[in-house]
Amino acid sequence: MANKKKTPGINASSMADIAFLLLIFWLTTTTMNSDKGLQRRLPPMPEEGAQQEDVKINRRNIIQVKINSSDRIIAGGEIMDISMVKDKVKEFITNPANLETMPEKEMKQIEGFGEYPVSKGVVSLQNDRGTSYNAYLQVQNELARAFNEIRDDFSRQNFGTVYNNLDEDKQKIVREAIPLSISEAEPKDVGRSARR
Repeated sequence: MANKKKTPGINASSMADIAFLLLIFWLTTTTMNSDKGLQRRLPPMPEEGAQQEDVKINRRNIIQVKINSSDRIIAGGEIMDISMVKDKVKEFITNPANLETMPEKEMKQIEGFGEYPVSKGVVSLQNDRGTSYNAYLQVQNELARAFNEIRDDFSRQNFGTVYNNLDEDKQKIVREAIPLSISEAEPKDVGRSARR
């Protein structure tokens, strides 16, 4: 009779420990990509039970930028190409000729700088429900570029360098002098008025 040998089994109890250690190593050494988005300052949450008041803004202080369902852009009542939006918004916000049809300026005391005429201009962005995401992002980028260029101009005039090269205190001064005033309305059907 042949002698039956028992096959030795593999001890798998330490396999779980090794897998656990590899998992811990992977979690502690791996970096996750951070999500990026559009930087916008949201208004503070209203207090519970507080009545909301409608804020009246002078019409001359608002420029409407609309994107219809055909991705056609209307800024300040004019149909325009995406390449024209930045310059239109820059001219509106800065109002270099102090025109009556463009935003008012209010003298504000800025800590660490002094008095400065701050524009009351607001960009009101509204898109159609059928607007493509690409067109929406392109317009958002142009609006951001407009404000960034205005801030860079202010920084060069007053501090000799662009906004991103300034320290935090000077950047705060620039943000107070050139506030990022973009208001977004809920998407609706703005396409009918601009289809031509």
